[in-house]
Amino acid sequence: MLTWRRNSGASDDIGLTKFGSGEIGLHKYDSGEIPHGYIPRFSHSQVSGEISGASPDHMMSPAGNAGKRGHPFAYVNHSPNPSREFSGSLGNVAWKERVDGWKMKDKGAIPMTNGTSIAPSEGRGNGDIDACTDYGVEDPLLNDETRQPLSRKVPIPSSRINPYRMVIVLRLIVLCIFLHYRITNPVRNAYPLWLLSVICEIWFAFSWILDQFPKWSPVNRETYLDRLALRYDRDGELSQLAPVDIFVSTVDPMKEPPLVTANTVLSILAVDYPVDKVSCYVSDDGAAMLTFDALAETSEFARKWVPFCKKYNIEPRAPEWYFAQKIDFLKDKVQTSFVKDRRAMKREYEEFKVRVNSLVAKAEKVPEEGWIMQDGTPWPGNNTRDHPGMLQVFLGHSGGLDSDGNELPRLVYVSREKRAGFQHHKKAGAMNALVRVSAVLTNGQYMLNLDCDHYINNSSALREAMCFLMDPNLGRKICYVQFPQRFDGIDTNDRYANRNTVFFDINLRGLDGIQGPVYVGTGCVFNRTALYGYEPPMKSKESGLFSKLCGGRTSKSKSTGSKKSDKHADGSVPMFNLEDIEEGIEGSGFDDEKSLLMSQMSLEKRFGQSSVFVASTLMEYGGVPQSATPESLLKEAIHVISCGYEDRSDWGREIGWIYGSVTEDILTGFKMHARGWRSIYCMPKRPAFKGSAPINLSDRLNQVLRWALGSVEILFSRHCPIWYGYGGRLKFLERFAYINTTIYPLTSIPLLIYCILPAVCLLTGKFIIPQISNIASIWFISLFISIFATGILEMRWSGVGIDEWWRNEQFWVIGGISAHLFAVFQGLLKVLAGIDTSFTVTSKASDEDNDFAELYMFKWTTLLIPPTTILIINLVGVVAGTSYAINSGYQSWGPLFGKLFFAFWVIIHLYPFLKGLMGRQNRTPTIVVVWAILLASIFSLLWVRIDPFTTRVTGPDIRMCGINC
Repeated sequence: MLTWRRNSGASDDIGLTKFGSGEIGLHKYDSGEIPHGYIPRFSHSQVSGEISGASPDHMMSPAGNAGKRGHPFAYVNHSPNPSREFSGSLGNVAWKERVDGWKMKDKGAIPMTNGTSIAPSEGRGNGDIDACTDYGVEDPLLNDETRQPLSRKVPIPSSRINPYRMVIVLRLIVLCIFLHYRITNPVRNAYPLWLLSVICEIWFAFSWILDQFPKWSPVNRETYLDRLALRYDRDGELSQLAPVDIFVSTVDPMKEPPLVTANTVLSILAVDYPVDKVSCYVSDDGAAMLTFDALAETSEFARKWVPFCKKYNIEPRAPEWYFAQKIDFLKDKVQTSFVKDRRAMKREYEEFKVRVNSLVAKAEKVPEEGWIMQDGTPWPGNNTRDHPGMLQVFLGHSGGLDSDGNELPRLVYVSREKRAGFQHHKKAGAMNALVRVSAVLTNGQYMLNLDCDHYINNSSALREAMCFLMDPNLGRKICYVQFPQRFDGIDTNDRYANRNTVFFDINLRGLDGIQGPVYVGTGCVFNRTALYGYEPPMKSKESGLFSKLCGGRTSKSKSTGSKKSDKHADGSVPMFNLEDIEEGIEGSGFDDEKSLLMSQMSLEKRFGQSSVFVASTLMEYGGVPQSATPESLLKEAIHVISCGYEDRSDWGREIGWIYGSVTEDILTGFKMHARGWRSIYCMPKRPAFKGSAPINLSDRLNQVLRWALGSVEILFSRHCPIWYGYGGRLKFLERFAYINTTIYPLTSIPLLIYCILPAVCLLTGKFIIPQISNIASIWFISLFISIFATGILEMRWSGVGIDEWWRNEQFWVIGGISAHLFAVFQGLLKVLAGIDTSFTVTSKASDEDNDFAELYMFKWTTLLIPPTTILIINLVGVVAGTSYAINSGYQSWGPLFGKLFFAFWVIIHLYPFLKGLMGRQNRTPTIVVVWAILLASIFSLLWVRIDPFTTRVTGPDIRMCGINC
């Protein structure tokens, strides 16, 4: 067994061999034999080694090294050469295979990956399975079951949704009447206050409309995993499920603990999906040797953990959370060996934790000369901002076997090249690098992206997504399947609305009834074709019963005209249709090499200077061509993660994750929806993924600040949904939702004003509302009733609890007057003055032993200043107003009640913030005391100016009445 140690100098226990030419390769195995699928090595433009043979579906796949820890493949001086010859490249071979396929399709034959072809009546390729596929099943009932849809849209019962819609309409009517009354009845003695309040109320009404109407037609969805298995994954037959590449992104292992990332990776490797269809790519954007070492340890532990999970069908399959469950783990277990194996596995995991923790402890002290690898060479990523691209395959097919001798999914470490002077685009750039390297090595038809702290909680999550993506009728139009985010480690009361249940269980379900949910950054399974900037297939008119049953399409000539007319309706929404490319190639004939070369070069201008990657984009059902060689795959994999690869291409503009905002997820989903794709919201009973949330007040506000800043960046960019994409295929209410997503930070300004107005009214004795009549009071009461009725009926159809709904309302105010407000000004500075704000990764670990120790931890940030100030101002206003009423007699109590209600509305919404400032009992932070004294001193001056305890008596002037007065 090879060993791998972190050290600052040479080591006696070397697991790597340094060759005389400078090439770094693997040492001989303990057995003295090299297995069939050992890791290929790549360094300084030289490649050697093997990659295992083709997978059962005739797709060539790189293999792993049985978990042995070797030097990552590094490619330093690889610059793209646009003028290089294509005739001998792999990409040209794959391109010719594709062209031959198109020619055979014209002749009525379907090409196979092994070079043979069959007539349509003789059979189908792997990807041509649809509702009309004949599986040779003699049982008519079973055959009928395989033709059933894999999912079903379940509308909300009319008894719940219709009253909700009626109340929305009534609320809109009452709101219009209320605003009319407010505008036509100014307050003469407080005109500035009245004007500010009316402007705020008009903005609140506009914001409510944008938020409310996309929730008009929410839906639920059901999936049928048994039908999916009957159609694509029968026992005893080769699985026809689509291959999936899974991406995990991490940056700083000191803030994103390696043990957290390891649990995520282990849950992926143990997922309930064919092992030859799963590949896990871990992006280390910090080029940390600690992450590399932790993955090496993880790959070793996976050999024992994965068979244990699959043997006993345990959930969840992240060991940290599985062993932390406080449940009866013997429930439904009938195998007598389970208790013994579980005890042994828990001991193995504890030893694994110790090994990982020892790596973390060593990493805290960085040697002056940088980290040294086992063979004495420096770690390539010692300079995190200037290092070559690195690639290491830890596990792979026919190479990495578990303790039971079964194959394991691929596990690939990737660290893209970084050089000074190049823009790296943070997470979006890292995700695009993973898209390219995965396309070269495995080219899964679908891709799942997860944050490093989001593990797979439901091992059938991928199958749930395939019920939509592989559905013959629905799948070709879906760009991604989004799962809701669920979180562990949140306090029972969810003080700062970390679960965000209102957004995930109400807003996104509403969008699913229109064109689909927005992309929220993690827990999303993508259609690779949609990420490449292609448009979805056009709807066509069926021409008969047989066509309807088999999902037939009309002729290309008819659909092409409509496609092109729609495509050029709006030049701001570039659309690339794979069928257009096919039609152009079939029409031109490609009888000469020049035409072939020109078409390939035009695609390389879009996708970058890699003929191998370009060829992979044309493989509709994924996979790597059998003609691919291991050497060329590894060379291209390093090439596509080089820092200059995206230059003069459409990456980040029309392809992949879109650049231009720190919330690249919103932009990416918006571009796909604008092209006409639709997304799906999948909510299985058991949450598909779970992650960690920053339960600390300061961390939570910083997280909200980042999201809001990204929205402001989109608002002032060319991709703003207010003006982008008209003439495209974005539905009207879907545009409403995206507009609301980008302008919601602007609500912080009227919200801040509205939270200050109660204190101003109490301190000045004025009010924003004039003396109201009986009719006006009816409209006021009706508005409040409609607001509460909307919330109650929304909770009724969604199943969200009243406590979750109320916490969301409270944090809307807390975040609005702090994080959203700062985001508006920082966004304006960034757009107008070019002043960028750098963000740090939120820590995913707490140093204290208490489960909720982080909840009570106080971390000072400037985001706390506005809410603290508003809270104290309103408290002072309440005291001042009450004192004035006491001294002025009972006639002053009537106007006071309206002002006090206004002030208490603000204070109640800020109550969780106040508890956050106090922290634990008897632990009031010094900074809060200082701020309280400072602000109290300021308002003491106002108190003296008002002088509420002075008796105000009006009477005749002494000079007027003389001595007898």
